[in-house]
Amino acid sequence: MSLKVSIITVTYNAEKFLEDCLRSVTNQTYPNLEYIVIDGLSNDNTLKIISYYKEEISHLVSEKDNGMYDALNKGIRLATGDVIGIVNADDFLASPDIVSKIAAAFETSGADVLYGNLDYVDQQDTGKVLRKWRSKPYRDGMFQFGWMPAHPTFYAKRDLFSRYGSYKPVYGSAADYELMIRFVHKHKAKTVFLPEVMIKMRVGGMSNSSVKNRLLANQADMAAMKANGISFPLLTAIMKPLRKLPQFFGL
Repeated sequence: MSLKVSIITVTYNAEKFLEDCLRSVTNQTYPNLEYIVIDGLSNDNTLKIISYYKEEISHLVSEKDNGMYDALNKGIRLATGDVIGIVNADDFLASPDIVSKIAAAFETSGADVLYGNLDYVDQQDTGKVLRKWRSKPYRDGMFQFGWMPAHPTFYAKRDLFSRYGSYKPVYGSAADYELMIRFVHKHKAKTVFLPEVMIKMRVGGMSNSSVKNRLLANQADMAAMKANGISFPLLTAIMKPLRKLPQFFGL
């Protein structure tokens, strides 16, 4: 039996771009795929759009939640796959065979965690790449110098969530960053880098939508670092945005 992959999408009034996301997952060529959609009781056309794909969706929950990370944790509790990843409602998988490549990399490497590359694309013209997040193989200690993988490309073995916990919403928009530090830096999960564009991500995002939000995100980043053994969190916090500069220059 091939490795089972669970993918979670969280939605709330996501009608604008949702179909691209759903289609990218349901069109995957990999046969052993579980798709979980957690909706926050949308009141637009989100649930109607989801209904068109109901035959390919393994679990659909639509109820009030306490935000994205609470909803992701619901999905994780439902997941039965060997590996868990996410596809955000505004994003989409880069190719129909990317889950096959993810599964193959897990099986050949014996890794606990996988991550890869990401393209930021125009909201309307998704063929237009505006920035490129290109990563590299992980070496112990890289988080200390502001490095991090692109969270939308982050896939982890389900047993890591059982052993080390799921997302912690108390960290706000840094909850994904905190989980990656906890799994990889603190608990030394074995990683593998997949040198493929895994996700097309539309530009924008809650934590970067204003100066106030960016400051709050920086505070949450610092708290996540301190909780997971980053030695010099202030220095790391300064280096973290600097690490992203190459994205703007195609490096």
